[in-house]
Amino acid sequence: MVKKILYCATVDYHFKAFHLPYMKWFKDQGWEVDVAAAGNLDLPYTDNKYNIAIERSPFHRSNINAYKQLKKIIDENNYKMIHCHTPLGGVLARLAAKEARKKGTKVIYTAHGFHFCKGAPFVNWLLYYPIEWYLSRYTDSLITINQEDYRLALNHRFKAAAIEHVHGVGVDTEKFKPVTADKKAERRKSFGYQADDFLLFYAAEFNQNKNQQFLIHVTALLKNHVPNAKLLLAGEGALLEHCQELAVKLGIGDMVEFLGFRKDLDEIVPMCDIAVASSLREGLPVNVMEAMACGLPVVAVDNRGHRELVIDNQTGWLMRHSEQREFANKVLSLAKMTDTQKEFAKNARDLIIEKYSINKVLSEKKPIYQSFMAEQEELEWAVH
Repeated sequence: MVKKILYCATVDYHFKAFHLPYMKWFKDQGWEVDVAAAGNLDLPYTDNKYNIAIERSPFHRSNINAYKQLKKIIDENNYKMIHCHTPLGGVLARLAAKEARKKGTKVIYTAHGFHFCKGAPFVNWLLYYPIEWYLSRYTDSLITINQEDYRLALNHRFKAAAIEHVHGVGVDTEKFKPVTADKKAERRKSFGYQADDFLLFYAAEFNQNKNQQFLIHVTALLKNHVPNAKLLLAGEGALLEHCQELAVKLGIGDMVEFLGFRKDLDEIVPMCDIAVASSLREGLPVNVMEAMACGLPVVAVDNRGHRELVIDNQTGWLMRHSEQREFANKVLSLAKMTDTQKEFAKNARDLIIEKYSINKVLSEKKPIYQSFMAEQEELEWAVH
């Protein structure tokens, strides 16, 4: 009998960005891999792709249709495993798989950062916590990607059969890696920057949580102290135009570069000097991990995801989100202290290789997958 796994998330780009190595692993084991998500991307390592009407907003009416679509897909395909991601993907897939679980299907849910956490608005606890707690009983393995979420799930007695911690989704440390000084200067020239520009980098969707306005205000504080500083902001989103207007209003339009959506971050990030990160809430940010893999020290707003990666005085510094001036002072320190910058850069790269590379994360995920594979093989032997 053909063994099949279904991956589910809100949008299909999630799999292109984060999960292809793990989908490839299943193909290498002889499994069929199906994907259910909104979007029309052509994904590798995929046997069947289902474009379902799932929306990010939990109150969107089309999610009812997405649930019905997903339940039909699950009921017709006899999946051995379902691995769901993203809040809505996790909700709909676990509800749709309730009957399949009774027949032996194993359901894995990766929480990429609970919306309820220390410091989160109370409304997040009212809305998201009861849903996640309730649905945990329909989860065979709940995977968390940071220590705070792992402890929260354990301490609040989530009902998942197993609660695991893995180090994120993994970073390709061969793709994202440092470059030599000559290569850095050459690449800067090709992108239109000067060799002595001090480049700050941040890649994220422009929304309230990612908080790019904070970094623009920080850059304004640097204007008279690091006049060669440039803030490179990659991404798109609802607040992009507002941030562009803010940069002009603060008189730093020439210091802030809006790069748009990019597919060449592995070319851009290594030519920069430091990574900055301003988000208010993170699970375990891939953008920061990729920057660290490229040998960039990090100055970041303190949150649970950043705390996993940014170790004060080793890989960078953490600041409260209200401390614009202190944040600017830390950036200024790195601009002046090249030895510290180099030390942090080496430590950052070493940490990613040690704990967060794709190979490391795969080695953490494989036992989870293999335990379910073995369990199902035993069940099949017993039936026959």
